[in-house]
Amino acid sequence: MNEIIALIDKLAKEHSLSAEEYEKLIEFRTPEAVKYIREKAVEARKEVYSNKVFIRGLIEISNICKNDCLYCGIRRSNKNCSRYRLNADEILECCKEGYALGFRTFVLQGGEDAYYDDDVLTDIISRIKTSFADCAVTLSLGERSRESYQRLFEAGADRYLLRHETANEEHYRRLHPDSMSFSERMECLKNLKEIGFQVGCGFMVGSPFQTTSDIARDLKFIEKFSPDMCGIGPFIPHKDTPFADQSAGSAELTCFLLSVIRLIKPNILLPATTALGSVNSDGREKGIQSGANVIMPNLSPHSVRKKYELYNNKLSDGDESAQNLMNLKQKMLNIGYEIVTDRGDIVK
Repeated sequence: MNEIIALIDKLAKEHSLSAEEYEKLIEFRTPEAVKYIREKAVEARKEVYSNKVFIRGLIEISNICKNDCLYCGIRRSNKNCSRYRLNADEILECCKEGYALGFRTFVLQGGEDAYYDDDVLTDIISRIKTSFADCAVTLSLGERSRESYQRLFEAGADRYLLRHETANEEHYRRLHPDSMSFSERMECLKNLKEIGFQVGCGFMVGSPFQTTSDIARDLKFIEKFSPDMCGIGPFIPHKDTPFADQSAGSAELTCFLLSVIRLIKPNILLPATTALGSVNSDGREKGIQSGANVIMPNLSPHSVRKKYELYNNKLSDGDESAQNLMNLKQKMLNIGYEIVTDRGDIVK
């Protein structure tokens, strides 16, 4: 026990451990260690961001995807998925509603849908930035060429989320079809950072075939890459995928890893994800209490929210809905945090 506490103290001070130390930290964590690292993470977070929680308006623009990732409910091979895409006017309408509610970041997320070529996306981005000049635009639209990322950045996009999924190439191959490559994913992340985006990576906790060693490698990757944002959430199976019968990841381990990542990079923007709220009714609050400082309520049109089903029973209404922001604000106040109207950029 004392050795685990010593590792937590070392991480809080040096923001780095060896892969072997990360493995030990995860494998031998105790309830006392979990409580201790959570306190350390909250302390580190509050030094940078006080008790502020940043909100992002999530707009799921399309569930059409060319890829066939084995874990994903909107994978190309899923014939039971009812497909949709939003046009520019529909996206702008979501932003208009979100702005009135207090959102100052809009996250455009979707499958890799060829409809959204550079011309279409740059038009959408420039319209958002013209209409809502004090807002940030975050994109989460998968792998694109460096030239494409450059055009999107020049059009006004501020941030880009691209989960690395796993830092182990062999594990990556077991989660993805042969048409996708680990090296391409890493190249995309490198390009995004060099272009000047605020960049986010991330991984699923408890994904099929994942080992503690894999998670340790993910943490070392996060150390080295030093992302501005990091999205982690428990793996949740989808009924129409090859992983339908796999077990879901642990909310408890996810929260523990949120604390670890906060200590790796105290100023990181760290969401309490939808997946965390989907596996645990108070998962979002537990995520914030573990060091997270971002929540992404859903701004998508109600007519399509259920169609963007990446995993079974994905939350899209209730507290997950942007329209229930007052309820969410009260829940945050109840645990000592305040949702603010702010772009919520990383503090350098």
